Amino acid sequence: MAQPPATLPPVSPEAFLEDRRHFWSSFTSFAMVATIAVVILLVLMAFVLL
Repeated sequence: MAQPPATLPPVSPEAFLEDRRHFWSSFTSFAMVATIAVVILLVLMAFVLL
């Protein structure tokens, strides 16, 4: 049997914006760390190959 969709409680605009701000901050931190890790990996590979 299919269950009815769960209804979420109403969220205030301030809480919504704070949640988006936290998500964006976490995402940009992850993207920066991943980019730095890839650059370091490529530099180390260049040293090994050259």
